[in-house]
Amino acid sequence: MRRLCIIACGAKKIWDVLPEAKATEAQHVYQSAFHKASQAYARTFFQEWAILSAKHGFLLPSDIVPENYDLAFGTKSEEIVTIDELIRQAQDKQLDDVDEVVMLGGKKFTGIMHAVFGEERSHFPLADCKGIGFMLQKLNKAVADKEEIGKG
Repeated sequence: MRRLCIIACGAKKIWDVLPEAKATEAQHVYQSAFHKASQAYARTFFQEWAILSAKHGFLLPSDIVPENYDLAFGTKSEEIVTIDELIRQAQDKQLDDVDEVVMLGGKKFTGIMHAVFGEERSHFPLADCKGIGFMLQKLNKAVADKEEIGKG
């Protein structure tokens, strides 16, 4: 069974820490505690994972992010990647033929995942969390215990 983990990008980026940084691989760009915990979870339990960016769409770990940006899903901006573009990217990056997609993020990603991957394949193990602090705890505990959320 082919499984894919999608993790949210996050506002804090490498350029906030190292302003002189050049274009950087996506796996090293996002610096928030939540993103880092999500990436640790994805690396622990999945062979395949990608980052979902409001500007760039689906980023594989080795994809290059050219420069800093400030854009988030759920905000009003013409620059936010469209559902059609996400569907095209999923096809181009061969992410669309997976059996299961696990999205690590809040409720704002539900509609996006359902539109791109379908309801039956999309799972949201953090959906019951009341905030980012609870999500962080859940991710860190799962990695520490080596037990995937909802699989115990």
